[in-house]
Amino acid sequence: MSVVSLLGVKILNNPAPFDAKYQFEITFECLEPLQKDLEWKLTYVGSATSSEHDQELDSLLVGPIPVGVNKFIFEADSPDLKRIPTSEILGVTVILLSCSYDDREFVRVGYYVNNEYDNEEMNDDPPAKPVIEKVRRNILAEKPRVTRFAIKWDSEDSAPAEFPPEQPEADAVEDDGTAYGAEEAELEAAEAEAEATEDVKENGEDEEMGGAEDTSGPAAAKAEDEESDAGSEDLEAESSGSEDEDIEEEEGEGEADEDMDMGEDAPQTDAGKEPHMQGQHQGEVMVH
Repeated sequence: MSVVSLLGVKILNNPAPFDAKYQFEITFECLEPLQKDLEWKLTYVGSATSSEHDQELDSLLVGPIPVGVNKFIFEADSPDLKRIPTSEILGVTVILLSCSYDDREFVRVGYYVNNEYDNEEMNDDPPAKPVIEKVRRNILAEKPRVTRFAIKWDSEDSAPAEFPPEQPEADAVEDDGTAYGAEEAELEAAEAEAEATEDVKENGEDEEMGGAEDTSGPAAAKAEDEESDAGSEDLEAESSGSEDEDIEEEEGEGEADEDMDMGEDAPQTDAGKEPHMQGQHQGEVMVH
């Protein structure tokens, strides 16, 4: 938990000439007494390609700090033109307002600054050597970038003295809103793909069940009964032939004729049964 919280920064002179002083009204809150002062610092980024051209415009020690809400005015000089490459004077650059306690930075506010001429003619056709008297700066105060660091305060004796270490990668971290939207989109896409896979599997199981023959139900029971009846008729015919060995040949031939008649009837029974089963099977396929 931070003992000092930055509540607001107001830029008093914006826009302003390039060589005018920077003026900030800073409001912060202190939650407990501090043994040392707060150090506020303003840095001008002279080049987007190298930190060698960065220059500290001014620094200010504020203290002792009373508990509660505090407000003060911070003024800093304009940057030294000799330390800025000529090609980098005009255009967009950055200023950094930071605060440290006991040489440990705990908050940093970055602003974009646009330096351009005060008339369209010079902006359309800028001279080879910049005319500083005609250059005005415009700080984009509506879009600051605030970075906070956890540090050791007076009441946290167990914290390491050098915490936190240098964190230059903090400015390169992507905004939380963008990362959250991307993760949410990936999650929705994964859920949609899983649901599509489940639908395909369920449809495949239904088709396999629809193509299988029905081995249960009234039709199957009826077919088994008819087959068992046909088998019993054949057995009865064979048993009657073995018991009446002494019967005359003509009667035997009569029984043989009856067996033949029954044999002819049996295929008719099977044939009559077969269309019935086929019709019933086709009806089940149509229902599915």
